Amino acid sequence: MENLIIIAILVIAISFGIVSAVKHFKGQGGCCCGGDYKPKKKRLPHIAYQKTFKVDGMHCEHCKNRVEEVVNDIQGVCGKVDLKTGTLVVSYAEDVDDALIKARIEKAGYPVTDMQ
Repeated sequence: MENLIIIAILVIAISFGIVSAVKHFKGQGGCCCGGDYKPKKKRLPHIAYQKTFKVDGMHCEHCKNRVEEVVNDIQGVCGKVDLKTGTLVVSYAEDVDDALIKARIEKAGYPVTDMQ
């Protein structure tokens, strides 16, 4: 009887672990709070130039959305994250200091390691 109880507890624990892992890799939970939140898409009237930032620590869709959101909140810039390469491409409609963009990203918890 005790063995059945132990097996039942193990099955339940493993089930919760599998469900959590699936949610994490879908960007719905785990390290980054998850959720179905999508930031507003931002379009610039014109693009003067672009820069690429290497951003560490982005693991899922929630991380991507968070970084894009903090960049898109800055007037005159628009950002797009590529999770596979860990990069953020920032399009500029007007001159904005790169230090401001870097500070906003790092304040959100994602270190910027390179700018091109």
